[in-house]
Amino acid sequence: MDRTPIPVLTVQTAPYEDQRPTGGGGLRRPTGLFESQRNYLPNFVQSLLSSISMQPTHVCIFLCKRIGSILGLYSFYPIHIYLYVCVCLLIFKSLIGRLVIGQNGILSTPAVSCIIRKIKAAGGIILTASHSPGGPGGEFGVKFEVANGGPAPDIVSDKIYQISKTLEEYAICPDLRVDLSRLGRQEFDLENKFKPFRVEIVDSVDIYLNLLRSIFDFNAIRNLLTGPKQIKIRIDAMNGVMGPYVRRILCDELGAPANSAINCIPLEDFGGQPPDPNLTYATALLEAMRGGEYGFGAAFDADGDRYMILGQNGFFVNASDSLAIIAANLSCIPYFCQMGVRGFGRSMPTSTALDKVAKAMKVPVYETPTGWRYFSNLMDSGRCSLCGEESFGTGSDHLREKDGLWAVLVWLSILAARKQSVEEIVRDHWTKFGRHYYCRFDYEALEPRTAYFIMRDLETLITDKSFSHQQFAVGNNIYSVERTDSFEYIDPVDGTVTKRQGLRIIFSDASRLIFRMSASSHVRATLRIYAESYEKDPSQHNKEPQAVLSPLIAIALKISQIHERTGRKGPTVIT
Repeated sequence: MDRTPIPVLTVQTAPYEDQRPTGGGGLRRPTGLFESQRNYLPNFVQSLLSSISMQPTHVCIFLCKRIGSILGLYSFYPIHIYLYVCVCLLIFKSLIGRLVIGQNGILSTPAVSCIIRKIKAAGGIILTASHSPGGPGGEFGVKFEVANGGPAPDIVSDKIYQISKTLEEYAICPDLRVDLSRLGRQEFDLENKFKPFRVEIVDSVDIYLNLLRSIFDFNAIRNLLTGPKQIKIRIDAMNGVMGPYVRRILCDELGAPANSAINCIPLEDFGGQPPDPNLTYATALLEAMRGGEYGFGAAFDADGDRYMILGQNGFFVNASDSLAIIAANLSCIPYFCQMGVRGFGRSMPTSTALDKVAKAMKVPVYETPTGWRYFSNLMDSGRCSLCGEESFGTGSDHLREKDGLWAVLVWLSILAARKQSVEEIVRDHWTKFGRHYYCRFDYEALEPRTAYFIMRDLETLITDKSFSHQQFAVGNNIYSVERTDSFEYIDPVDGTVTKRQGLRIIFSDASRLIFRMSASSHVRATLRIYAESYEKDPSQHNKEPQAVLSPLIAIALKISQIHERTGRKGPTVIT
């Protein structure tokens, strides 16, 4: 241990007015903004840490980075800048004794949640671009997980923002050097402190893997991948943080051949593609699956909380169907056989396929705004066992974050138990519960004021009394409006009210149109249109979703005038 006291400096700074977290305590901005704005990163980290209400019993805080997002910042902001700020503030508070960091700074979002809960940390700081393009020309962000291992609730985000607007100084240890590659404890003497400060480097996979072993029947999955009737799988880590997890868990632990995993080397720009697991960006996986050689395929986003499932010949399972099918087959998972099923949760834009399963199982469904922090409260109170979002995020009460690899292991468990293909399982589900045709149209990189006024005018239109019971004729289809609203959520646990979470048009045949602004970045806006139509008749289950939903989309384009008002000819991404 280096006994030379390390100086602790206080740096004068000026506040920024634009550091309002966009949800879950997160701040995502273009990399160039962090690069060009003086003290932009340490200002936000200082504001974040100053917001934490800690007791002397809180002995740990967690700091990690997600490879693929921070690597793009090495040219101007190494991970140590966060470490310096964390150390200084925590020492000043005299409440935190150590920091815990993943080896080489690598941890997935589910692993962060897992370790926070395991070691009872005060919280965790995550450096991530999430599923956005990374590297110098992409985006970068900072996210805060609270003590339950979930995203920060709105009250914490508000507190961070208020502090950021008045911040005048931050603390830093510029001479602190931590070896992120060496497992184990490292101790440092800091100036004017009697006790050494401890930094603990932990294996990125071990604790998370042990949790998964307690949830699943690994022998059944291993037999599926290596036994006499084994299936071949193809897993795409999309050059994000999931490479080490895929190789360690699916290949080393469960026996999948090493060549089952592709794009497992973390890259600062994710190989030039957004690490977003959908049909638009996971093209390498899609092409491999279309060849018919593989029976199961999956892709993960950069930090491991989102996923996509494909069957043989490229059969696509949309996220809403995946959530409903997982719910209907929880008896295949030892964890749920032991713990039981108390309820389900889904974000409002997610299709109502889950609701059909919940009705059959006689358990409640909680419809929340988009954002995993709303599920955390439900799970903490024991109301919710499984939850998910249409953006390829699914998880259960084993953590307080969505968990892509957990979802893949659920699917492999279902395949092992039912001895059917992915497509057979999905089609059986449709036959039993009906098919929910579903699409999401993303209009990305819009001018924020334009997007705002589109949503404002649309809300005025659909909430007017004259819009109620209006009929739209598109081809041979007639859609009668049953009700409309601006979605509002009342938390059943604490009564918190969250307003204006998207515009809904619900038709008499249970079809839905939803309009929602994404709040992931403040520079450009994304406006999303969701369309859903239910079909009970199995003979009508083989149609293309966009063909079925085209009349609804025509209505959405007509009333929103989005093409006319943005100059766009179509959406950026369709999922």
